[in-house]
Amino acid sequence: MSVNVLEGDFRLEKASIGLVASRFNSFIVQSLVDGATDVLQRQLGDQAAIDLAWVPGALEAPLVARKMADSGRYDAIVVLGAVIRGSTPHFDIVANESAKGLAQVSMSAGIPVINAILTTNTIEQAIERAGTKAGNKGAEAAMGALEMISLLARL
Repeated sequence: MSVNVLEGDFRLEKASIGLVASRFNSFIVQSLVDGATDVLQRQLGDQAAIDLAWVPGALEAPLVARKMADSGRYDAIVVLGAVIRGSTPHFDIVANESAKGLAQVSMSAGIPVINAILTTNTIEQAIERAGTKAGNKGAEAAMGALEMISLLARL
């Protein structure tokens, strides 16, 4: 039996990426944006086409991601945000509903929508994931978007 393995890589000549970033917890999110744009510019060079849309919070991100996807101008969309647990159940609603909305956009539009909305218990955990101990999840999300664009082109 032979297995044909299909994988994406990061050798794209050009790509158009939509970034959606939440202003809520912007001191964290700006680091995610910086990480994502750095990766995209390094990987794609002058061929990087990046649009950045700022939204009030994570719950607004799926609607803007949907508008970007519907425009047909983007190969992938990367959504960046930070939802930090508080003392009320609001955290669970925001985290769950934003994730569900982004998954729906990806499935209905047929393009990668990478969910890089951090969901952490503490501010310290968010800081770690925005470029310190745990790497930069914005940069990782951008790499995931490039890999998915490449994989989908091979299918």
